[in-house]
Amino acid sequence: MAKLVILSPGMTGRSHDLKVDKTTIGRVDDNTFPIAESSVSSHHCEVSLRGAEVIVHDLNSTNGTFINGDKITGEAVLKPGQVLRLGQIELRLEVEGAVSPTTPAAPSASTTPAAPRKSSDNTTVMKRGVSLTDLEQGTKGFDTSGKGFTKKDNKGNKIFLIVAISVGVIIVILVLVALMSATKPTQ
Repeated sequence: MAKLVILSPGMTGRSHDLKVDKTTIGRVDDNTFPIAESSVSSHHCEVSLRGAEVIVHDLNSTNGTFINGDKITGEAVLKPGQVLRLGQIELRLEVEGAVSPTTPAAPSASTTPAAPRKSSDNTTVMKRGVSLTDLEQGTKGFDTSGKGFTKKDNKGNKIFLIVAISVGVIIVILVLVALMSATKPTQ
């Protein structure tokens, strides 16, 4: 059985089994797999099974849908072990009995970390896990400000609206003064 497992901190290990029907993923509760995180769109993407393939279809999400760092437009195939990123949330496809590109090789007696290697489908295989020094130095590049993705600021639009209303009011006052002086009887 295929399932999506969340890798992102705070939700690590949370998973969803993929069924025959399509699975919708998004921030709101009406999705099959809701993920309450601000960088995930309300209806972010659909995941469906077509034979032995897992197909991901982006639903015009704000922050994009990525497979192993590559943005998908329309739909793309997600293979076992690949990472699906929705906004800042990362998920991995796990399939029982499937050998994935992230499955480590037989353990070696060496204590030095293995260099990245290429698998048969040209994906780069990296060692799993994070060392304590990586965590202390913050080398993973996650946004720790707590803001996540934010929308653009509309200050320019607000200032334009205030100026436009002010100019409109001035024009109305000038027109009224002109009308009053024109209708005023001369003595």
